[in-house]
Amino acid sequence: NLVLNEKKLQEVDSLWKEFETPEKEGKETVSLVFLFYTASTALVEGKLSKNLKKILKKIVAKDAHEQLAVADAKLGGVIKDKLNLSCIHSPMVTELMRGIRSQIEGLITGLPSREMAAMCLGLAHSLSRYKLKFSPDKVDTMIIQAISLLDDLDKELNNYIMRCREWYGWHFPELGKIITDNLTYCKCVRKVGDRTNFASSDVSDILPEEIEEDVKAAAEISMGTEVSEEDINNIIHLCDQVIEISEYRTQLYDYLKNRMMAIAPNLTVMVGELVGARLIAHAGSLLNLAKHPASTVQLLGAEKALFRALKTKRDTPKFGLIYHASLVGQTNTKNKGKISRMLAAKTALTIRYDALGENTSAEMGAENRLKVETRLRLLEERGIRRISGTGKALARTDKYQNKSEVKIFDPSGDSTLPAVSKKRKIQEVEDQDTEVAVKAKKLKAEMKGYTQCVTWEGKKRKRNMTLSQFCENLSQIWA
Repeated sequence: NLVLNEKKLQEVDSLWKEFETPEKEGKETVSLVFLFYTASTALVEGKLSKNLKKILKKIVAKDAHEQLAVADAKLGGVIKDKLNLSCIHSPMVTELMRGIRSQIEGLITGLPSREMAAMCLGLAHSLSRYKLKFSPDKVDTMIIQAISLLDDLDKELNNYIMRCREWYGWHFPELGKIITDNLTYCKCVRKVGDRTNFASSDVSDILPEEIEEDVKAAAEISMGTEVSEEDINNIIHLCDQVIEISEYRTQLYDYLKNRMMAIAPNLTVMVGELVGARLIAHAGSLLNLAKHPASTVQLLGAEKALFRALKTKRDTPKFGLIYHASLVGQTNTKNKGKISRMLAAKTALTIRYDALGENTSAEMGAENRLKVETRLRLLEERGIRRISGTGKALARTDKYQNKSEVKIFDPSGDSTLPAVSKKRKIQEVEDQDTEVAVKAKKLKAEMKGYTQCVTWEGKKRKRNMTLSQFCENLSQIWA
């Protein structure tokens, strides 16, 4: 819209009064030029179509003395660059466009209101269809729906197979232990039916020869109960459902794999199509996932455990959905946290490359996966190899010594006798005598100056004796 007079546009809050009626707007406001564009999709993307370019050159450029008011700032920038027209985008322009839309029927003469309503409705529908069809955010919707359906099919398959094994197990319980594969079990039950038919049936196209012989031998001596033909028909119908769902699941997995390689090839190379699809579904779209940092990608799917750990002040989880990636699965428990952190960092780069890059090759994902595998190999071989001082060559490995953790019993603890022989040496005896003499001297020094009252030879009388007299009397008594 080209505005030639801006006196009425100074006050934005009162601008709506100029559009109360079409007549008032036509008399008091400036003259306006309405442009209806056929290339509406180009306007949605902020591009300058050929028709709009011609109209601006022929009509608008002649009368554009000051500024061109545009409702889209991106479109105004394109017009300014290509046609050198001064454009303006402000709240005033927004209110002006709002007033024009409210009185569009009165401003355009010769067009019935019914046709105007039909035209607006058709334009709205066409623009909505265009956005849904070509929006890059909506392309990965098929991946989100496919991975959700795949998870639902896995749950239903597990329930159906469990019910089939339990139901037919009442009739032939030994078959469940012989055939471990679920799909093979259902195919075998569907083909044979009653266990009495195993002896005359040929199931070589389903089972190997050895397992077929075991099944036939077990069918002859089975401890299962007898069932009617109607029960067998219902069990066979359940087996048909399991086989059909299994085949559809295989087809759905191939479809998901192809879609992931087309939309996010680098992400698929890094973590696989299943983990990549679950990350996209958890984030909502590939573009939303590209906005997440590497730390968030690492913990996607473990939000509940994360907030519980923060609340209880415990260790936070180290991985979420990325735990199911093959690189994390083949790592030992000690290094899972390090590998998941590095894998999340490289995965965040590949996601942004897939979502925002123009190249559709998977070379970047392959290079980053190789780096993670190299780091994993170094972590696993750290106990065997050492990196030398230069960082290029490997140092010599230390000599391996087997240190057994088995503890050997010490028989010396069984004996309580002293280890010294009975014949003591002369030197040991002399040492003991010296120790006794030293102890006696200490005892004498402590008891010096004290007097004691003693009874001598049964006579009850008290004598005051010195320490030396006491020791002499004591030696006589010992003698």
